[in-house]
Amino acid sequence: MNITGNTILITGGGTGIGRALAEALHARGNQIIITGRREGVLKKTAAANPGMAWATLDMEDAAAVADFGAQVVKDHPALNVVILNAGIMKAEDLKAQPFDLAAVETIIATNLLGPIRLTAALLPHLTAQPKATVMTVTSGLAFVPLTATPTYNATKAALHSWSQSLRHQLADTAVEVLELAPPGVATDIMPGHAENPASMPLADYTAEVIGLIERGETPRGEILVERVKPLRFAEANGYDAVFEQLNGAH
Repeated sequence: MNITGNTILITGGGTGIGRALAEALHARGNQIIITGRREGVLKKTAAANPGMAWATLDMEDAAAVADFGAQVVKDHPALNVVILNAGIMKAEDLKAQPFDLAAVETIIATNLLGPIRLTAALLPHLTAQPKATVMTVTSGLAFVPLTATPTYNATKAALHSWSQSLRHQLADTAVEVLELAPPGVATDIMPGHAENPASMPLADYTAEVIGLIERGETPRGEILVERVKPLRFAEANGYDAVFEQLNGAH
């Protein structure tokens, strides 16, 4: 992926990692369109970055995603990059009675079905571009689960697998498929997450990611900062120890 000269759509671009990437890529000469559910957050982010476009989108709403995909290519015909960043992370007690299945369905619809639906809506346009990129945003927890957030982990593991299949199926096209797998980063994705001393500072994470993209350091199509590598490669390097470090002994 070139670091400049693109028209980039970023879902969940009003806050957290999405906003940080939007601002960093905006500063490097890309046209950025951010989406999210909260209009006020999007307006605030766009106002702070003159020239940045925004549009509301609920990734949980299948019809809205399809309609948005059709509209965004009309509004931005040069669109050639989509970063599928929007996500929900919630703690769940799997032994709770009654169990909150509605929360599970919301997480799956936003984190997994949303990216799949939006990619399906945009792929005919993207494959017609001279060069394009689909970037999924998974998590280090796709590889070793944080047991307090089981459905979140499961959606990210599924999205990792789906990204590999998409990459292989698009190998004979001009569409590059990248997977960004963050470690714990200091954002407000969950209460207390931003204040957790174990979370990687957002500015440090963003700078390292941009550097990896700029240098083309994306082996196997994965964008991995150093802090996430113990999770990503736990299966090869000692899974049980990493799992226990993350979740505690049982």
